[in-house]
Amino acid sequence: MVVVLTLLVLSCKNETKKANVNNHENHVASSENDEVPKNIVLSPHKFTMEMIGNAHIHIDYSSPGVRGRVIFGGLVSYENVWQTGAHNATWIETNKDLVINGKLLSKGKYGFFTIPSKDDWTIIINKNWNQHGIDDYDENDDVIRFNVTPSISDEIIEHLDYTITKVSEKEGSISLAWEKVTISFPFNINQ
Repeated sequence: MVVVLTLLVLSCKNETKKANVNNHENHVASSENDEVPKNIVLSPHKFTMEMIGNAHIHIDYSSPGVRGRVIFGGLVSYENVWQTGAHNATWIETNKDLVINGKLLSKGKYGFFTIPSKDDWTIIINKNWNQHGIDDYDENDDVIRFNVTPSISDEIIEHLDYTITKVSEKEGSISLAWEKVTISFPFNINQ
């Protein structure tokens, strides 16, 4: 009799576990919005580059999508350092010295970070370009820091997009746009 009761109890526990697993599987499978096809890259690798005079400027980043989310003040919190892309830190490389916000940026490769806020964003160029996210970020490695005012649009830019614009043979600008926010800043070739 004890054996029969033990087998019954064990059998009921196994059925409960199976039911819980099946309910969980059905719950996950029933949400079509949660499923993403396996061949879709959610934050594709992108780059942009431009020749301005004899300077080659290159920006390399991963481009996350909005996908119906609140980005700034939501997914990307205000007042915290952000790698300004997905996955690895965004980096910028120049083969010529640049002047950005009155400060010299020597030719080389740098990490590009921002601190978003509702009013002004802090632009950060950091000597450590090879970082995953902000895991290795150190403020002591910042080469240039300055503030810019974002412009806000009613139109949504689905994927983070960087642009380098040639203004003249000695001048250019860098901008990024994502969700409803665009920030931009000028630079000069130091010749």
